[in-house]
Amino acid sequence: MDREELKKYLPHREPMLLVDSSEVVEEGKVESTYTIPEEAYFVQGHFPGNPIVPGVILCEIMAQGSVLLFKEKLDGKLGLYAGMNKVRFKKQVHPGETVVVKSKVSSCHDPLICVESAAYVNGDLCCSGMLSFMLTDNK
Repeated sequence: MDREELKKYLPHREPMLLVDSSEVVEEGKVESTYTIPEEAYFVQGHFPGNPIVPGVILCEIMAQGSVLLFKEKLDGKLGLYAGMNKVRFKKQVHPGETVVVKSKVSSCHDPLICVESAAYVNGDLCCSGMLSFMLTDNK
């Protein structure tokens, strides 16, 4: 799916839409991509002369990249962060780089969904963690 198709499932819009494409690679596994724009607002002051994607933005990229794992549960619902566990940052990510997110469901007990997710650049692990989402009414 491209950005426009993903907007059917993600409530995010520019500049907070942080996924370019996403696809189910096998049952229960999703792979998504996002190329960090050179002019991204979140690197403009982080850090001058050496722009680095903030860790919290990497976590958001992983979260948005995981949405196809539970898209069928989103009818009238909104998936919000419920927690992040065992998050680790291994490598800096810079503007112009493409982040590849690989995610899979680790457990699902409606309305809570837990996902294992990892972000890579050029095959190198940059960030990984357990992400939890709570499905709430979309009001």
